[in-house]
Amino acid sequence: MGLAALCPGTFDPVTNGHLDIIERASRLFDPVVVAVLENQSKRHLFTVEERVGMLKEALHDVERVEIGSFSGLLVDYAKERRIKAIVKGLRAVTDFDYELQMAQMNSQMGGIETFFVSTSPQWSYLSSSLIKEIAMFGGDVSKLVPAHVAERLAERFAAERGE
Repeated sequence: MGLAALCPGTFDPVTNGHLDIIERASRLFDPVVVAVLENQSKRHLFTVEERVGMLKEALHDVERVEIGSFSGLLVDYAKERRIKAIVKGLRAVTDFDYELQMAQMNSQMGGIETFFVSTSPQWSYLSSSLIKEIAMFGGDVSKLVPAHVAERLAERFAAERGE
């Protein structure tokens, strides 16, 4: 085992952009722990168990990747796992403003370094929120998320519409 890193997020749902960052991180860190945030104060479309399951299915063939979940502070989860690095994807300058503040706080609180990875241009416009909005209105998200995620989105929104 080499230097471990965390890739944290809500992944509600996981997108091809998330997978790109995780796969690229897995070539540099060993292992990469994908840490799904369990935030009780936020309404998620999918439960933490469903999000972990979708990630496991999407990343089943990617070496050196582990998937877990946490609630509370990321620095506490990192300390429990003895992980000293975080990998975050950046889509735009607006992401950087927020993520830099979080990186500095994580460094101050836990001595954890954050590595920023620019999103591949083909996925730079993606967000889980945008994916959910498109899927809610019956739009095709099949090129933006793994096939099993697109299916689960369609099922979830059909159920919410009573179909």
